[in-house]
Amino acid sequence: MSIKYVILAVEIFFLLLFIIPLPIFNEGNAAGILFFGLIIAATAFFKPFCKLLGRLWGHIPGKILIVAAALLLLGGLTYAGILSYKMFRAQENAPNNTELIVVLGCQVRGERPSRMLKRRLNTAYDAMQKHPDAICVVSGGKGSGENISEAEAMRRYLVEKGADESRIIMEDKSTSTFENIKFTFEITDKMGCGRDITIVTDGFHQYRASLIAKQEGAEKITAYSAHTEPRYLPTFWVREWLGLTYFYIFGN
Repeated sequence: MSIKYVILAVEIFFLLLFIIPLPIFNEGNAAGILFFGLIIAATAFFKPFCKLLGRLWGHIPGKILIVAAALLLLGGLTYAGILSYKMFRAQENAPNNTELIVVLGCQVRGERPSRMLKRRLNTAYDAMQKHPDAICVVSGGKGSGENISEAEAMRRYLVEKGADESRIIMEDKSTSTFENIKFTFEITDKMGCGRDITIVTDGFHQYRASLIAKQEGAEKITAYSAHTEPRYLPTFWVREWLGLTYFYIFGN
């Protein structure tokens, strides 16, 4: 078998990782499909692609374009690698003790949590059992296609599972991770809680959530990370790179 077809097979495999989550479609899918689509096209038409590069290299503007594209690609891969390392590290940061557990919301289907949100809530329930003196803030407003707020759906799920309702506080106005943290602290500050925080969310999301919490004045940040279904992980991981980039630029 030609090495070209082996390379194409590997590239198609990576492309499929971003197609499999469909109909879920977000910035992560789009970026992955676009990137690997271009790589596959360059491999499939390798000789014409090399001829094009040769023509461009014969002119100064073309050389500048090729060098700039190569540096951009190298820089992008390095940047993604650094982010991935930080994201991976942030997943494993469980506390010895905590008084404030914050569950970050995600999609609710009608009045029931999505599978991703159920995993976060199961993780939060276990955290509440490990730390019986901690309060638990469920954070998330009402989005499109949701009949109730994410916070209300989370509260109901935890209570049905056997959690002590008196320990659950709802923050039901937020529409983003930044608002999750900001609005939660507005509530807990009034309750006299400190700003040590244990965040419950998917592992890929922990690093950005911790950066936002730190920006909002969190003193000690720990984490309990929910398991993400493998078929969704590449899409949400790449989406998180974009979310982190937005945070670095705009601060929220």
